[in-house]
This record gives sequence, C-alpha cells and structure tokens, in this order.
Amino acid sequence: MKKQQPRILIVIDVQRGFITEDTKNVPAAVEKIQDGYDVVFATRFINPPRAPFRRLLGWNDMGAGEKGAELAFGLRRDGIVIEKTGYTAMLPEITALLQRLGVDTVYLCGLETDQCVLKTAADFFEAGYRPVVLAEACASTAGEETHRSAVAILRRMIGEKQIC
Repeated sequence: MKKQQPRILIVIDVQRGFITEDTKNVPAAVEKIQDGYDVVFATRFINPPRAPFRRLLGWNDMGAGEKGAELAFGLRRDGIVIEKTGYTAMLPEITALLQRLGVDTVYLCGLETDQCVLKTAADFFEAGYRPVVLAEACASTAGEETHRSAVAILRRMIGEKQIC
C-alpha cells in the first residue's frame, strides 16, 4: 500500500500592501483552507533597494519593515514564513522539504494570480512537480478580469486538472 504524501500549501504574498477591493476576500479564504494541509508555507514579498521592481518598474512599495509587507491573514501557529524578493515562491527552503518528504504535489494560493502565482506554478511544473492552483483563494489587484485571464493561461500552461 502506497503511503499518502503530506499535503503542502504555499500561500503566496497575502500581505497588507496587496489587499484591495479586488483581493479583500483572499485572507479569509486562506484562513479557511490552511488547516487542511500538513505543512503551510507563507511567502512574504520584500522589495529591496536596487531590485528590478524599483529600477525597471518604478514600484517602490513593500520594503522591509513596511506595514504593507506584513501578512494580511492569520497564519496557523506552525506555519512557516519565508521572505522572497522576486516573483516565484519556488524557493530552496520549500523544495528541500519537498524532496526530503518525497512530495511531488504542491497546492498554491494567494496573490497575484497573474504574477507570482502564475510564475510559481510554472516553475514547479517545469521542475517536475504537480502544482495545484486553488483559484478560489487567489486574486489580482488588477481586477477580476485579470485574475480570470491568469487562470485561463494557467489551465493551458499546467493543465486543467491542476486548477481547482
């Protein structure tokens, strides 16, 4: 009998600075689902000085220590917070645990569907993992249409069965 793999949830960048009218439902959605997983990671995007977001996009929010960089949901007590400075949440700390546990599936949710969630899902897919995007617990500050477009792109990129 095959041993069941631990369920790993990666909550991507659900931070105060990304909460808008279009994303305000995501924190509650994340709080509701996180207990269904064995391990929960929460990434926190930090925009350091001289980062491409500052240099190339002129976007200077989410610096270290800023209120906007704080998590916007109640992470469960044993949740693991990892800071990142780019789009992807496929980070060495996470992949090391996945390899150690023999896990080949990761569940993804959070912000922004059209940026960090999409990039993370594509990265895990290309690395041979099965990324499952929990679309109902994702959103985009660019609005519902952008979120829906990103979900449609994800369906093509990683497969229909990987979108819930």
